[in-house]
Amino acid sequence: MSLVAIGAGVAALAGIGAGIGIGKATSSAVDAIARQPEAAGKIRSNLVLGCALAEATAVYGFVIGVLIIFMVK
Repeated sequence: MSLVAIGAGVAALAGIGAGIGIGKATSSAVDAIARQPEAAGKIRSNLVLGCALAEATAVYGFVIGVLIIFMVK
């Protein structure tokens, strides 16, 4: 049973990675918009797409963690 908990914990690390990635992307986007305000629309659309992909990774990690906990017998 302890290996199941370790596996679920490792799968949950995807959420931490996604949070760090979204934070760095947002920071870079804000810096880019501050340097070139006229490009804010393009930067914002790319930021939203990147954040959605990073968040999907976190959701996949969460789902895998839940499956590991409840499906292992």
